Amino acid sequence: MRDRLFVFPAKPLHAGAAGEPHPTDPIGVAMSLKQRLTDDMKAAMKGGDKDTLGVIRLINAAIKQREVDERIELDDAAVVAVLDKMVKQRRDSVSQYEAAGREDLAAIERAEIVVIERYVPAKLDEAAILAAIDAAIAQTGAAAPADMGKLMGVLKPQLAGQADMGQVSALVKRRLAG
Repeated sequence: MRDRLFVFPAKPLHAGAAGEPHPTDPIGVAMSLKQRLTDDMKAAMKGGDKDTLGVIRLINAAIKQREVDERIELDDAAVVAVLDKMVKQRRDSVSQYEAAGREDLAAIERAEIVVIERYVPAKLDEAAILAAIDAAIAQTGAAAPADMGKLMGVLKPQLAGQADMGQVSALVKRRLAG
């Protein structure tokens, strides 16, 4: 290992869009999400960005909590599931705060959502989801609403982290009904 020389930029850059290699990644190989989070946390510390730093620490705590609870090392897919759950919790909080007239707290939650969504892969549009549903229907032979469970069983692993499963479920119902 000592014979390899890695040249890192003097100042870490912020991550690009989800799925792109992180700018501080040597040799252009995509980094794991946990490594991106660690690098961005260091950059936020050096840059004095306390809001981003706080959110990244919350993300790391949620990941670590799940790893400790389940006694496993989370891969990127599991990390994305944790991030999706965090975004969903914050969206629920925003609606609760707005209903209670607490716009100040809702704004904080919205800012946290923006930071968390930097690490979540881009979601599929409705056309791509419908194409996946049609392919799954062809694969399973589903024809009636009674086949929805079988169809969702095929779609869930394919679309996990890439689409809101509530939206997928509604589209499957619509497709099987009509």
